[in-house]
Amino acid sequence: MAGMNRDRARNGWNGRPRQAGRPDRRGPPARRTGPTAILPTDPRAGPPPGTRGGPPPAPEGYPPRDGYRPISGDRTELYPGQGYPDDRRPAQGPPPRGYPPPGGRPPPGSGRPPTNRPARRPRWGRRLKVALILLLVAVVGFGVYVDTKLTRVSALKGGAEQTSEGTNWLIVGSDSRADLTEQQEQKLATGNAAGQRTDTIMLLHHGSSGAVLVSLPRDSLLSIPGHGRNKLNAAFAFGGEQLLVRTVEQATGLEIDHFAEIGFGGFVEVVDAVGGVDVCIPEAIRDPLAGLRVKAGCQELDGQTALGYVRTRATPRADLDRVERQRQFLSALMKRASSPTTALNPFRVVALVEALPGALKVDSGDHAWHLLGLAVAMKSLSGGGGVTTTVPISGLDSVNGSSVVRWDSTRAKALFGALARDETPPKSSLG
Repeated sequence: MAGMNRDRARNGWNGRPRQAGRPDRRGPPARRTGPTAILPTDPRAGPPPGTRGGPPPAPEGYPPRDGYRPISGDRTELYPGQGYPDDRRPAQGPPPRGYPPPGGRPPPGSGRPPTNRPARRPRWGRRLKVALILLLVAVVGFGVYVDTKLTRVSALKGGAEQTSEGTNWLIVGSDSRADLTEQQEQKLATGNAAGQRTDTIMLLHHGSSGAVLVSLPRDSLLSIPGHGRNKLNAAFAFGGEQLLVRTVEQATGLEIDHFAEIGFGGFVEVVDAVGGVDVCIPEAIRDPLAGLRVKAGCQELDGQTALGYVRTRATPRADLDRVERQRQFLSALMKRASSPTTALNPFRVVALVEALPGALKVDSGDHAWHLLGLAVAMKSLSGGGGVTTTVPISGLDSVNGSSVVRWDSTRAKALFGALARDETPPKSSLG
């Protein structure tokens, strides 16, 4: 009998008859309807509140103790956001629909709207600004490099008596062979004459009236300071760049602001660096003295052929035809050097940067940005803008058995007077 009572007590019956209306704790277990439902028969849950052995029930109007609330029958569920006691944790499982997992955001499609921030838009303005800054640094660095490599001479004495508006460049092509080897002299058919003279003399004016390029024939008969009347290229042989500049300023009444000189070897290197120059030749020319043999028509000239083309005088008007070819070729060269086929080709850019500083001589006060202005002015001429002409000529003459060119003083004065005022020269003053 005692053993039977012990078994009944172990099973939860105290020997008293069951009262009506009280739930049978030994009844069938309730089904678990969700991951947070805890059965009172679960050994981890313990007695529910208000039952024997369990905590006292919460007062009326207050939430149940320990986060429990009745669901149906004898089942209980945890309030959202309240924790379980260490000894009453339910089995692990996914959270109820609509509630985030512990310590994280709700998974996609959980019923709760996502809390992700909107995606950032690409900051193209900042990227463009950085790209422009890098490009500017590269251009400035390139200009500084070229500027440090330029060969400089003291060509402009300063304090010139003449004053004029706009900017004036004196561009000179020297026939100096000092930088050529014997093999190069034979290949380029330059001969081995000593000293230096000017094969090309041009005056470039640019300002508010546009660009004007004037050729000054090297055989022009002019007054050379301290040497009487002689050919213009003799001034270069007598006193170098400074005397040539003074002679041109005295003859034109213009103040020369910048000076640029290129020799035979440098000319060939620059032309080859840009991959040749396209020119249209009206008639075939054959000149053994200049090492030239070209056919009529548009064609691309390499450095060696281009040098012969701008030097030859084997045409009916000799020197007058040559100055026209020199202007034509110089404009075509500037156009090729500034074209996308050169600017976007790293091999040509590197070759041009290496050839230009050694090929060009400038005044001690000139810099790379001045050369940029020269290139812009020359490009406008190659595009059909501006004016290209020869100083007005009154005729050819012979002095002491040497052929000379005489200027038309009236028309030349009108031409250079308009340039001094930075005005477009009248058509009647063009050569």
